Amino acid sequence: MAPLSICINTQTPLVQFLDDPDRGRGLPHDGVDLTTLRDGVDYRYSPGGVTRMVYPLVRRLLEKGILDEAHWVALNPRAPATAHLGPMTLHHVALDPERMSGYAAVKEAIWGRVHEIDADDRNEQLFWSEAFAAYEYYNRSTAELIRRLDERHNFDTFYVHDFQQMPVGHMLGTLKPKVFRWHIPFDGAALPEEWRALFTTYLHAYDVLVVSAERYAVSLRALAPKAQVVRYYPYVDPADYTRPDPAAVAGVARRLGISGRADVALVVGRMDPIKGQDLAIRAFAELASDYPRLELVLVGNGSFSGSRAGLGLSKSARWRSHLEGLVRAADLSDRVRFTGHLPQSDLDALYERCRFTLLPSVREGFGLVAVESWLHGKPAIITNRAGISELVHDGENGLLFDPDDSASLPRAMRRLLDGRSGPLRRRLARNGLATSQECSVEAAERAERALLAPPAEA
Repeated sequence: MAPLSICINTQTPLVQFLDDPDRGRGLPHDGVDLTTLRDGVDYRYSPGGVTRMVYPLVRRLLEKGILDEAHWVALNPRAPATAHLGPMTLHHVALDPERMSGYAAVKEAIWGRVHEIDADDRNEQLFWSEAFAAYEYYNRSTAELIRRLDERHNFDTFYVHDFQQMPVGHMLGTLKPKVFRWHIPFDGAALPEEWRALFTTYLHAYDVLVVSAERYAVSLRALAPKAQVVRYYPYVDPADYTRPDPAAVAGVARRLGISGRADVALVVGRMDPIKGQDLAIRAFAELASDYPRLELVLVGNGSFSGSRAGLGLSKSARWRSHLEGLVRAADLSDRVRFTGHLPQSDLDALYERCRFTLLPSVREGFGLVAVESWLHGKPAIITNRAGISELVHDGENGLLFDPDDSASLPRAMRRLLDGRSGPLRRRLARNGLATSQECSVEAAERAERALLAPPAEA
C-alpha cells in the first residue's frame, strides 16, 4: 500500500503557545518549526486525549511510513496560522470574540446534555438560536480550510474528532473517506427529540463512526442506523511513560508537600464536576481518621475550553474553588494537595509514588488515566460509568464502584488500604498491566490503519 496523506481535525489543538507579555515576547511567526522552540516555555502540549491518544497514533504511522504527511486542523486562537512538527503541519482556526462566545455556548450545551448535567435544561430550541449560527460558522470555517488544504495536498482520508466538529463531514462536500471519532459518552436517549434529525444528518455524512465502548456503539446505531459504527478502545503509547528512579520520585513528592510516609490516593483529571473529584474528597474524609497516613492528591486544571489560550470558560476555576471548600469544611487541608497541571515527568513520579489511583467520574467517555496507572504498576479504582469499565473485572484487574452509592468508593479504598491488601494490590497491578495492552498504540495501529486507507486499497 502506498503511503497515505491524511487530514486530522480536532477542536483542541496539539499545542498551546505560551505568550508572556511581561517579557515582551509575542507569538511565534507563521510557519514556525516547533523543534526550534522550547517545550514548557514557548509552548506546551495540550492536556488530555489529543496529546495522549491522537498524536501518538499519527506519530507512529508517520514513523512507519504508513503516512507520508499529516495535516492537523484545530481551533487555536492564540497561535500562528501554521506550525510544523517534522512531517506534520498544524493549521489553526481563529474566531472573533463574539463568535467564539456563541460557539462556546452551543458546544457547552451539547456537552452538558450528552453528559446529562441538568435534566431540566434540555435546550430544545438550541439549533434555532443565534449562538448556533456561530457554532455553524466555526465548523464551516474549519471545513473550508480543510477543502483548501485538500486542493493542495490531495488527502486520502479525513479523520474528524469529537462532537464539537460533528458538522465538518457534512460540510466538506467530498466523496473521499471521512472517519469520525466520538470521544465522550453517547446515550441517544439523552438527546432532545428536536436534536435528533440534525445529529443523524451530521453523523450519516461519515463513512465510519468510531466510539470508545460497546454501550455507546449500541446507542449510536439506534440513532444513526445507516452508519457503520465500530468500537475501538482509546490508546496510549507505553513509550511515553517512564519509570523515574526513587530519588526523582522523592524530589517531586517533597516539592508538592507530600509526606514521606504517606499512602497516596491519586486522582488525575481536569477540574470539572463530571470528573467526580468531590466523590474522592468525601470518600477520603470518611476514611481519614482510620488511616492517618492517607493523603489525597488531585492533579489537573481545566481543559482547552477553560484555558486562556482556548475558549476562556471559567467552570474549572469555579469547580476547584468548590472542592477546596469541601476540603476546608472537612478540616483536611494539610492532607489534600491540588497540584494543577503538571509536566509528564512529575506525573510519572506521582504514579510511582501513589498506593493506588482513583477514576471517580460520574460520566467518562473512557478513562485513559486507568491505563496510565496500570503502565506504572499501580492498581486503579474505577467508576462503573466509565467506558473502560467494560474491560474491568472487579477484583481481578481493577476495583469498580458505583458513584450513586456513597458507600461504594470508601469500601473499595479500604480494600487497598487494609494491612493485608498486598496480594490484592499486586494482582490488580499485574492483571491491569496485561489489560493495558488492549489500549496500546500498537493495537490502535492494527485497528485503525484500515480505516484510513481508501476503499480500493483497504
